[in-house]
Amino acid sequence: MQRKLATIMVGDFVGSTPAMETDEEGAITRIDTVLETVRMIVQRHDGRVFGTAGDGLLAEFASPVNALRSAIEARAEIAALPGSSGGDMRFGLHLADVVVVGSDLRGDGVNIAARIEASAPPGAIEVSGLLHDQVRRVSPCRFEDVGERRLKGILEPIRIYRVTELVDRHVFQFAPTRSTPNAAQSPRTNSIAVARFDVAPGAVADQCFLAEGITDDLTLELSRLKGLFVSSRSAATALTTKDPVEIGRLLGVGYVISGSIRQVGDDLRVNIALTETGEGLVIWSDRIKRPFGELLDVLDEIIARVAATVSGRIEQSELAAARLKRPENMTAYEYYLRGLDHHRLVGVADIHIHEAMAWFERAMTADPGFGRPFAMHVCSWSNLPSFDMDKAEQQVAHALALDPTDPEAHRIMGAIKMKSGDFVSSRYHHIRAHELAPNDAYILGRSAAFYVYDGEPERALEMLDRAETLDPFLPVWITEERVAALYALGRFEEMRRVALTLPFQTRRTSLYQIAASMACGNAERAEFLVRQALSLDPTLSAVYIRMQETYADESVTETLVARNCDAGLPLTPRKLVARKKSLSLR
Repeated sequence: MQRKLATIMVGDFVGSTPAMETDEEGAITRIDTVLETVRMIVQRHDGRVFGTAGDGLLAEFASPVNALRSAIEARAEIAALPGSSGGDMRFGLHLADVVVVGSDLRGDGVNIAARIEASAPPGAIEVSGLLHDQVRRVSPCRFEDVGERRLKGILEPIRIYRVTELVDRHVFQFAPTRSTPNAAQSPRTNSIAVARFDVAPGAVADQCFLAEGITDDLTLELSRLKGLFVSSRSAATALTTKDPVEIGRLLGVGYVISGSIRQVGDDLRVNIALTETGEGLVIWSDRIKRPFGELLDVLDEIIARVAATVSGRIEQSELAAARLKRPENMTAYEYYLRGLDHHRLVGVADIHIHEAMAWFERAMTADPGFGRPFAMHVCSWSNLPSFDMDKAEQQVAHALALDPTDPEAHRIMGAIKMKSGDFVSSRYHHIRAHELAPNDAYILGRSAAFYVYDGEPERALEMLDRAETLDPFLPVWITEERVAALYALGRFEEMRRVALTLPFQTRRTSLYQIAASMACGNAERAEFLVRQALSLDPTLSAVYIRMQETYADESVTETLVARNCDAGLPLTPRKLVARKKSLSLR
């Protein structure tokens, strides 16, 4: 009997019986249109419809992320159909080992997906805890933890998560613009990628946060060296392969750093290797055992050794200048890494905002002279309605006083200054961030937004090109900046093509497409997009545009608002919700 692991999506039309009683032929036509829309979207995301059940269908996907995106897009496109709404379908998703019977799939996993769908309210997308764990770091949406639910015919309770609103971004969210990058013809000079560090077998506690933190710091500090080309953290992590030759081919780098960590008591064990990507030969490898308190010294040694191997021209003075200010207290550094681990998931659930802030506060208390937690605390805080711009600016200024060479603190200050309308100061901080980390794709991509808003969209496009060179897996929340830049240049058709390459439509890309459609005289298309956008986020309104699209030339923002409102976007949210839109300085 053949078996395989698959993501199962079950969708069902809600309320077909009363609809049939009112208008049988009209209801059949409407149901068929809705189901055909779902089929097309399933195919678009490399899925397969393998069965029908009443007024519903069952689909399989090799990728849990593609399954989730299909459900989200299907709900949005159904809502935009004439006479339909986002409540016409409900979806249940589950990841399971299933039995293959011809072209059909059977088994407990299929039943669980069907039961999740049947127990969901109209218009809802609900997923099992197993699927949630697979997609939470890469999802385009927030999740609400519904809790454990007893499903009919299933012995054990299943934890259920409900998809809520789309999110603009969260740190290191991997929603790449392509499934694989364009293969480079040959490795770039002095180029390197830092593969995601693993947690070695035998670890007695969750040390993923430490492995992630080491990966981050190695990538960041190497990217500060002007003599190196360092592929971004997200690009290296998005790849599923561990083969250095394949990584070199896909990312166009000559070397790959890989390794694993294991903390045992007060000791830290690091296995590390530098491999050239031409033939996969290991240039050097090492097994390092040192007290945890000497971790940052270990990183310094690794960076110096890598730099000397990849580019012998790098001077010790440049290595010293590139080094971020170290904490005096290693407990503070551990707290900072734990906070950063939650910060990466801020967009997934609000609990991660509070957890991140709490760990950053512990780090600030443990070492008041360590600047990075002060800046990142503000970045997390900006996702809450309680965010205070004046207090945040003071705190980031304090972080910069502690470490004036922190590029991320400069970027955050640049974002604050821009939101406050001080574009002169914002320009200084964005330039300084780029000078301090010239090879950081994240900072390049995020800084491009400043130039869009300050009336230099051409320069923004150049920065995005450079960021994509560093990171061929650019996340959607950076790529969407290209849509804004092309809109500002009036290149609407090119803008539309770029928007359609995104793996999912963000709120911003939808709003820019609506405005571009109105500018081109296509009101029907614009109205369709408004209905679609409101199905993804019913609270969306002109308030969101004015808060997020802060152009130095206010007339650009007001024209964007006017075009969206003329197409049907509300001036204010249509319904009161407990959650206020956050500013988000990412």
